[in-house]
Amino acid sequence: MSSEDLEKYEAEMELQLYREYRDVVGLFSYVVETERRFYLTNHVDLQPRSTDNGEMYFEVRMQDAWVWDMYRPARFVKNVRVVTFKDVNVEEITKSDLEVPSHGNPAPGE
Repeated sequence: MSSEDLEKYEAEMELQLYREYRDVVGLFSYVVETERRFYLTNHVDLQPRSTDNGEMYFEVRMQDAWVWDMYRPARFVKNVRVVTFKDVNVEEITKSDLEVPSHGNPAPGE
């Protein structure tokens, strides 16, 4: 397999993953980003912790999550536990963010 073939394969996998994300994002309430992964979930519990020497870390638990990872054969995960010393970003998905605006068609009442 040439490097060009590999790049084409990875680009196709990335596009397939994006399409799957687009299809499932409406099912979830939260986006969780860690240094290694991107998750969609409906339940997230983020707990700051500290080591005996005072270093901070985060424990993140999620249930019924979808994982952005093109190398996983199954992206739906029942339970996820992440422990990290890096930043964790948790955002609530606003359902209006998922709606595509209609161009040229005014909303009712306009």
